[in-house]
Amino acid sequence: MSLTLSIPAVAVGFLVGFFLRKYLATRKTAQAEERAQAILTEAKTKAQDVVLEANNRALKVLEDAKREEADRRKQLDRIENLLTKKETDLEERTAEIAKERTSLKQKHDEAAVLKADLDQIRSRQLAELERVSGLNREQAREQMLTKVQEEYREDLYHQLRKLDGENREELEKKAREIMTMAIQRYAGSHIADATTTVVTLPSDELKGKIIGKEGRNIKALERLTGVDVIIDDTPGTMVISGFDPVRRQIAKMALEKLIADGRIHPTKIEESVEKSRLEINDKIRQAGEAALIECGVGMVDAKLVYLLGRLAFRTSFGQNVLIHSIEMAHVAGMLAAELGADVMVAKKGALFHDIGKAVDHEVQGTHVEIGRKILAKFGVDDKIVKAMEAHHEEYPYSSLESRIVQAADAISGARPGARRDTVEIYLKRLEDLERIANSFDGVEKSYAIQAGREVRVFVTPSKIDDLAALALARDIAQKIETEMKYPGEIRVNVIRETRAVEYAR
Repeated sequence: MSLTLSIPAVAVGFLVGFFLRKYLATRKTAQAEERAQAILTEAKTKAQDVVLEANNRALKVLEDAKREEADRRKQLDRIENLLTKKETDLEERTAEIAKERTSLKQKHDEAAVLKADLDQIRSRQLAELERVSGLNREQAREQMLTKVQEEYREDLYHQLRKLDGENREELEKKAREIMTMAIQRYAGSHIADATTTVVTLPSDELKGKIIGKEGRNIKALERLTGVDVIIDDTPGTMVISGFDPVRRQIAKMALEKLIADGRIHPTKIEESVEKSRLEINDKIRQAGEAALIECGVGMVDAKLVYLLGRLAFRTSFGQNVLIHSIEMAHVAGMLAAELGADVMVAKKGALFHDIGKAVDHEVQGTHVEIGRKILAKFGVDDKIVKAMEAHHEEYPYSSLESRIVQAADAISGARPGARRDTVEIYLKRLEDLERIANSFDGVEKSYAIQAGREVRVFVTPSKIDDLAALALARDIAQKIETEMKYPGEIRVNVIRETRAVEYAR
């Protein structure tokens, strides 16, 4: 009985255990599926985030590329506009030059016709005079001069000596007082710094970096600055060559920035050149404004101020042109005040007397002619233009102020130490002075002294008399003015010595 009951119980227990295990297995499977589904969902979410982030980055890169392309396009458009403007300006300038050339040719032809007519009239008149007198032109001239010299030699000599001596001492004394006072009151520096084109390198290894691979760095620098960069075997230095002193200074400043930074490549060169150009423009404006303030002449057109500031990078015989102009303005103002002239006209004429040198390497013509055009263009008073135009005697002295400006120029240029020459130029000037003096007949020997400021000429007494000595001094001075270029003035001193020797026995 008990066995019969136990068999069903076992079966029931077996079935219960079987279904229980199956239930547990099914539940575990469901839980695993739920977990797998959660992991899959989380993975999908992360994948979507990654894709979204990648899309955002791609959009940002694309926007940056578009922005950079737009900036490049703007830069190219600006360059194209500048080139178009320059091309238009060149075409207009070419047309103006052609028009002026045609006008000049027409005037030249008219002048040639007039000259030919005058020559014919003059020839007929001379021929008639020669026929009437029975002498040719040279014979008549020689006879007249000989007769005048023979009859009035003593009178001419004494008259010249009298005219030369009258009030000479008093005039020289007064002139010395005025000039000494003007120089003493302006105690400016005698020696001015010259603009240098030599760049010092910390080491010769930088030469290779400046040149760059296949010369790309040095070519980029030359293209951007418009100068020539010369690198040779000279240790620790390199030379910048160019006609424009401002461009040379920009190139020098850019090279110094690159050397200090250490990174030298075309992009960095372009940045350094642009920064240097902005800095140099600021310095030029500041130099021009400072010069106007120092001289006390008031403000003028901004472009004229800029041109005046450019003179800070221009030298003449080693003398800084802007400092020279400022010094001249002070001296001219003092001289004008002493002589009763217009002080402001004299000061402005002196300050702007060399304004043409700011662009004389770009514009054809002498710096005086260029300066006249610049001042007229900016509406400067005609009195000031007339005061500055005669400082090299290219135009006649039209006012007292023009003579004061010329005197101030001579004072500033001739002051000891104001200008400097190389040894070769100095020796060449001494040789030329002695050569010119010795080229005249009757000169026994000559010596250039006082650092080329004076030449003493000894003549043969039997060939040169007192009157001829005066004429010889004038002729030598005129030939020196014609053939030589020099700062200040040169004194020609002709010495005629007669010695009477007798022996008592």
